[in-house]
Amino acid sequence: MPLFHPFFPLSAFLFVFLFCSSVTAQEAPATSAPRLVTVDWTIAETLIELGAPPVGLAQTASYRNWVRAPELPSGVIDIGLRSQPNRELLMQLKPDQILISPMFSTLEPVLSSIAPVTSISMYQPGGDVWEHLYQATRRIASVAGRPEKGEQLLTGLETYLSSLTTCFKKENQRLLIVQFIDDRHMRIYGKQSLFDAVITRMGLSNAWQEETNYWGFSAIGIERLAKYHDAQLVIVEPLPVGVLKQLSQSKIWSALPVVQQKNYVYLPPVWSFGGIASARRFASELAKALLQDRSVPCEG
Repeated sequence: MPLFHPFFPLSAFLFVFLFCSSVTAQEAPATSAPRLVTVDWTIAETLIELGAPPVGLAQTASYRNWVRAPELPSGVIDIGLRSQPNRELLMQLKPDQILISPMFSTLEPVLSSIAPVTSISMYQPGGDVWEHLYQATRRIASVAGRPEKGEQLLTGLETYLSSLTTCFKKENQRLLIVQFIDDRHMRIYGKQSLFDAVITRMGLSNAWQEETNYWGFSAIGIERLAKYHDAQLVIVEPLPVGVLKQLSQSKIWSALPVVQQKNYVYLPPVWSFGGIASARRFASELAKALLQDRSVPCEG
């Protein structure tokens, strides 16, 4: 018996064919986003900014203290220490891929028994921080299946920073960007740091021109700031417990020109070793702090 009657209308045949094709297409499962896990906060913040947060992250409480934004979704599972993630928990999460940075390369032999491991570097000695920021962002976006979103974020960042140069380019403002280690010591950020790369693109300059380490900072005693009379001190939180009280009692601190002139500002926590999200947030928080006393706000 033939499948179709010789006089079966062609229009009816096409209707049946299209209907069946539609049902088949609707029933085909959509490609799901990859299940990604990372021990690195910079990779994590980038994934969140891309709209593809990891299913697991190391030390989530510390992320909320030090990185803070973008906000970590409540559903992200804490997988333990960055240097020693919980292997059993990782296996339960069944990740498609585990993302690390070279800092955690010693974990690769163990982690690779659970899922494929990809190492992505944001910081490399002697390289261009901004170029590496672009490369790392694009690579993370590719792994997450969000390459177009990655390009949108990079373009948006450049546009935003360019808009801020109109606020600062005529002022030739020199900054000292620090984070306290304790009441006597601090990290001061210079060449090779994310903070330095951002302020350069904002039309500002870094007063600290001395050598820095792999991460772009120098560890110094607070007395080293005594020779800077015309710089703006930018203090990035969080502060170690008790430091504010100890500084209020410190003769060295109170004698510094930037302190006597009240030429310092505090910024909320921004991840100093961060990626595209931290770069934009640092620029935003810094602009607000530096422009807060202006009668006419910056258009950027």
